[in-house]
Amino acid sequence: MNEKLKIKLSIADRVYPLTIDPRQEEGLRKAAKNIEVLAKKFEQSYAVRDKQDVLAMCALQFASKIEQGGINEAENIKSATRRLKALEEKLKGSLDSENVL
Repeated sequence: MNEKLKIKLSIADRVYPLTIDPRQEEGLRKAAKNIEVLAKKFEQSYAVRDKQDVLAMCALQFASKIEQGGINEAENIKSATRRLKALEEKLKGSLDSENVL
């Protein structure tokens, strides 16, 4: 029962008809709304020539958040790995000193 859902999303004063899996609807609608909100911010804050410029800035903003999230995650993993190795060394040292007695 892979029934598809037909929806229409409005982005930058254009309507985009889509055929999607029903499980995607909420995410797509939220994404379209976030694009609209950010586009309005850019239009109000900067002198933009056309919607393409606004949409390019939106794409850059969202892509940079994703990339930065990946960088932050990698840094967190490295930090956790260092801490776990330090803890492992302490445990080994503690166990070795107990075995000496």
